[in-house]
Amino acid sequence: MSNTTAAERARHAARVATSADAFEASVGRGADRMLEFENLVRRELELIGEDPTRDGLLKTPERVAKSLAWLTRGYEMDVADVIGDAVFEEEHESMVMVRDIELYSMCEHHMLPFFGKAHIAYIPHGRIVGLSKLPRIVEVFARRLQVQERLTEQIAQAIQDVLGPAGVGVVIECEHLCMMMRGVEKQNSKTITSALKGTFKSDPATRDEFLRLAHGPRR
Repeated sequence: MSNTTAAERARHAARVATSADAFEASVGRGADRMLEFENLVRRELELIGEDPTRDGLLKTPERVAKSLAWLTRGYEMDVADVIGDAVFEEEHESMVMVRDIELYSMCEHHMLPFFGKAHIAYIPHGRIVGLSKLPRIVEVFARRLQVQERLTEQIAQAIQDVLGPAGVGVVIECEHLCMMMRGVEKQNSKTITSALKGTFKSDPATRDEFLRLAHGPRR
């Protein structure tokens, strides 16, 4: 069992590395912009009192430039592109839910990470979407400078626009490093936001079912 888990982790790491390498090789921001990024990082190192010419920091500007390009790649992503042709005609009228979608983003106020889980549900109105596309929609908006409140609404509105469902519900639970590493330094706080549309907003029974499933016990 442990060997299988280790093998799966290794395969996942290889996929992530390949994806990152491919992204860096074709960064849509242009070589000139990446060089400008590196120069800015180099200057930041100087301003905090570091020596950007010492061994440990020589490649830091390049690494940070590539890292920020990867972490904010959502600016170059579009919902229509990530969904493609994965919308299907289907007369299913009950709730469809994908829970515990891993989410990583960056707070636009301090450019520090926040991370957690997104729970998404919708009630189809003649059309469904491939389940793997819901996490991809999350990525489109999470990989930008964000506030959690706006991120929640953007995901819900994107699903509403693409599928025209009877209702959409999105709940996001995140921990914010801007609260944990600086300022109030509260380590155990969690921010929960929700966006409800259609029957999720107008029908108490549907809303309660969704929120109960979203906040229900984990395995």
